[in-house]
This record gives sequence, structure tokens and C-alpha cells, in this order.
Amino acid sequence: MNVVPKILPTIQRDLLILEKNLQKMISAKHPILYAAAEHLFSAGGKRIRPTIILLIALSTTKNLNILPEHKRLAEITEIIHTASLVHDDVIDECATRRGVNTVHNKFSTKVAVLAGDFLFAQSSWYLANLNNLEVVKNISKVITDFAEGEVRQSLTCFDGDISMDKYIEKSFYKTASLIASSSKAAAIISETSPKTQNQFYLYGKHLGLAFQIVDDILDIIGSPVSLGKPAGLDLKNGNLTAPLLFAAQENSTVYSLIAREFEQENDIPKTIEIIKNSNAIQKSYDLAQEHIQASIQAINKINNNLARESLSYINNYVIKRLN
Repeated sequence: MNVVPKILPTIQRDLLILEKNLQKMISAKHPILYAAAEHLFSAGGKRIRPTIILLIALSTTKNLNILPEHKRLAEITEIIHTASLVHDDVIDECATRRGVNTVHNKFSTKVAVLAGDFLFAQSSWYLANLNNLEVVKNISKVITDFAEGEVRQSLTCFDGDISMDKYIEKSFYKTASLIASSSKAAAIISETSPKTQNQFYLYGKHLGLAFQIVDDILDIIGSPVSLGKPAGLDLKNGNLTAPLLFAAQENSTVYSLIAREFEQENDIPKTIEIIKNSNAIQKSYDLAQEHIQASIQAINKINNNLARESLSYINNYVIKRLN
């Protein structure tokens, strides 16, 4: 679903240009690497992260003037996000993404890993060329956070003792870090005050956490079409998310299913049924709403009506994905 027409027509042209620029920016000498990267970009996506950056840029610059550096940051952010998806799909052994074969499925695992590395390297090069040390510091930390998140997720696979706090921490590293840091980076480029920059960071952090929680709910109740990947994948890979953790608190049977790693034929359908018959989905939704409210509070502390108005559309979109 494309959220742009419903948000702010002003940035629609910039997002169309972004699509074309992404293709140019991933050009590589090796045809396989280029084909692998282009394959994923051609599948499209919601482009939520670039949209947020452009909206922040629009609301924090003089005369509603989005700077070239903002546009390049939006492109860099999407490349970093895409690189993380390539690696995620390899680790999760995911066969499809956004309705098309994943890179490792279409080419090979080796090519997918190299394509992900290539995209990270490309994003780092373009990031350095922004010639803004504060932005470089903010965004480069995200790549470290991705690795941290993957390691933490791997270490807690099928770990029934994982706490909700650890789940939120892992969700920050895997999803919220990029949205938080790029939101702050957009405000840095606009030369806003450090206080305003930090409020945009908090906005992105809580929005990112809400986005991940909603994603995890959809993994249980969504269809492969709405998800862009197979449903129930988190359970299969031992990624214990909010709906599962809340369900386990109500029904101890869940712990025994986790302990045997859902290895029996009907374990995953059985677990999904337990989750749906408990209060876990509602509790997860409430948790997502808490973070949506926290993101709104962060934006409300900024004296900028345009930012509040335009970014509220993103908040509504994130939570309404469940409708």
C-alpha cells in the first residue's frame, strides 16, 4: 500500500524521483550483484522511512524547501533498510518478499549475502559524501544496531524465558533504530536545535517500535499478501514476539510448544489458534498504541504544527495496518 497520496501530495514527486535514483545508486560492475539488488528494489515497498524523512525535511526547512541532502538521506535510508531485508531473508530462510522471490531464492545464499554487503557499502559511501559528521555518526550506528539485533535474535531463538523488555530491546535494534536515527538526521540537516533533534529521535524510536509490534501481530493474523512474506514465519524461526509472549502468560501450553521448537506437524497452527483465542492480540495492540502515543507526545513537544499534522498521518497508517 502506498501511503503517499493520503499524506502530503507535496512529497509525491520527490518519492517518484527517489525510486529512479535508487536504481542509479545501486549500479555495480558485476551484473549478478546489480541484478540481485535491482530485483529487490523493483519489488517496491511502502517507503515509510523515506516518507518520514521528507516530511520532517518539509516541516523544518525555510519556505518548505526540501534540501538535496534530505533527498539523499531518504535514499540512503531505504538502501540500508533493503540491505537489512536481504540479510534477514537469508537468516529466516524466507522464500518470498513483497510477493517476489527473495534474493537468495532467486540467485543463491552467497549472492544474497554479498548483495546485502554491497548495499551496506553503497549506503556508507553515499553517507560519507553528505559531508556532515553528525549525520554520519547517527546513521552509521544503525548498521551496528542491525548486527546487534540479529545476534540477539539468534541467541534467543526458542527461548521461553525471554522477557518483554528484551523483546522491545531487540525490536529497537532491528527496526526502530533506523527510523529514530534517520528522523534525527533529517532534523540535523535542517539545522534545528539539539532539543528538537532529540524529540524527532524519540518520535522515530517509538513509531519504529509500534511498527515492529504491528508487524508481529500481522505475522499471526495477517495474510501473506498483506505481509509481503509467509505468515507464521516468526514462530517457525523461533523469534518470540509480543503476541506469543502474552499468550504464554495466559496459557502455559505455549511454553511446551516453544520448548520442542514447534517441530510437530500441527504445532504452529495450534500455537496460532491459542494466541487468537487469548487476549494476546489485544494486549499486543495496546502495547503498539502505547508507543504510538509516546511518538505523538514527542512530536507535540516540538513547536511545529506542520510536523505534527503531517507525521500524524504516518502514525495512523502504522496502527491502521491491522484494520
